[in-house]
Parts: sequence; C-alpha cells; structure tokens
Amino acid sequence: MLKLGEKQTLQIVKKVEFGVYLAEHAEAEERVLLPVAQVPAGKQIGDSLEVFLYRDSKDRMIATVKEPLLKMGEVARLRVADVNRYGAFLDWGLEKDLFLPFKQQTYRIKQGDTPLVSLYIDKSARLCATMNVYPCLSTDSPYQKEDKVCGCIYETSPEFGAFVAVDDKYSALIPKKEWYGDIKIGDMVTARVTAVKEDGKLDLSVREKSYLQIEKDAEKILDILNSFDGVLPFNDKASPEVIKRETAMSKNEFKRAVGHLLKAGKIEIKEKSIKRV
Repeated sequence: MLKLGEKQTLQIVKKVEFGVYLAEHAEAEERVLLPVAQVPAGKQIGDSLEVFLYRDSKDRMIATVKEPLLKMGEVARLRVADVNRYGAFLDWGLEKDLFLPFKQQTYRIKQGDTPLVSLYIDKSARLCATMNVYPCLSTDSPYQKEDKVCGCIYETSPEFGAFVAVDDKYSALIPKKEWYGDIKIGDMVTARVTAVKEDGKLDLSVREKSYLQIEKDAEKILDILNSFDGVLPFNDKASPEVIKRETAMSKNEFKRAVGHLLKAGKIEIKEKSIKRV
C-alpha cells in the first residue's frame, strides 16, 4: 500500500519518457510516478528506491527522492512562505508548499513566521499541516524532576493549563495552578520540571522553588510599588483575584513575598494598602 506523507522503499516497475513508475512489487496495481529529473543515474527496472510520497500541484500522488522537512507522525518548525484568504503555505523543502488551513491554526500566523506543525490527511485525501501537534509529541524525554527545559506553548485550556512542546518534541503541561503571568499560545518559555508522569509526559512550572522564588517575587512587588508611586492600593488581605490580576502571583506567594519585604524593613502594611519605606 502506498502511504502518503511517509518514506517508502519501492521498486521500479516501468520506465517512461517522463520518469519511472514505482510500486511495492512488480505485480502491484497501485503505482506512483517519480519524475525523470529525480531518477538516480543508472537505475533500472527491478531496482529499489527510497522515496517520499505527497501530492503535486494537480493533487496527483507523486514520489520524490528529496528529504522533506516534515513527515507523518513528526513535528517541525516550518517557515511561512505565503498567506492567502484560505490559510498559509509552508516551505517544507519540496516543490509544492504545504498548506496550513486557517481552521488548523491555533493563532493567526504571518509570512516569515515559523510555527510548530505536524501533518494530517484532510477529507480530500490531501496532505496538510496542523498546529494541533499534541498527538505527535513524544513522551520519552530524557528530563527528570527539577531539570530546566525550554518549550513552546501550543495550546491553552482554562481547565488544565498551558500545553508545551518541550524542545519542539516532548509533551508537557504547565498545570493551571502553575500558570501565572501573560502566557499565550506561541510563546517560548523556560520552565522547571515538577513531575514526570507515568505515561512520560512532563509537568512544568515557570516559577522557581518557593524559597528561591521569594526574592524574585519581592523584587517584583517593589517594582509594582514604584509604578504606583510607592503605595500599592491593596494589601495581603485583598482577594486572590485582585492579587493575581495585579501581580500574576497566587495569594500565598504574594503574602510570602510581602512578609519577606516587611521583615527586611522595606515596606509598611497599612489597613488597605502597602507603602514602600
């Protein structure tokens, strides 16, 4: 069976003026053309070739000996060559650019961007790209708890958190409770591995361990105080929603940092505010 989007070793079963036809074996009815410009010198009927199968500009299945930048089941960053009213076209190293429909984009991309994508076959049996890469991410990463990793946010969920492709390859999640600040789809993040699940997926945090994070949070609060002319119009008794909105911290993290600053004599806590000393 000829497999679209994959590399296969096929046999030359017929030679014509414009190329050679390949099949799994000489008696196979299903055949695919390898254009003459790509036929290696000296190849004859009966010889085997490793080729990649995709569709040409007329939607005919065709073979190539070129190495595509992306194959079925993989993820890769591909450059956006063009954008029109239907979607984007990605350079994947072959003659025909790869189509990325608007409905398969998790955020709007523009020419020159390099989104992380995988392949799928649409209802018309054409190879297309999608930014919904979750099914193709690997769960056999080399990382352990407390390792630092880098990755791209490819999906967000109010229920679960932010989904991350670590090294553009491994499946990871920043759980909702660890999701602070203005993290959005397409962002690159540096995070700490907090757990390696039984299935191999990683849990991440963009924050340090609490005893290391306190100093950073304290500095952040001082910066916020400066932006409010030295007086923050709420204190550690404010609602968690207000604290998270204004500081991107949980209430507990805010209280720890405020306590650190108070002990250091850098702030005063008033009835409804915090004042920098």
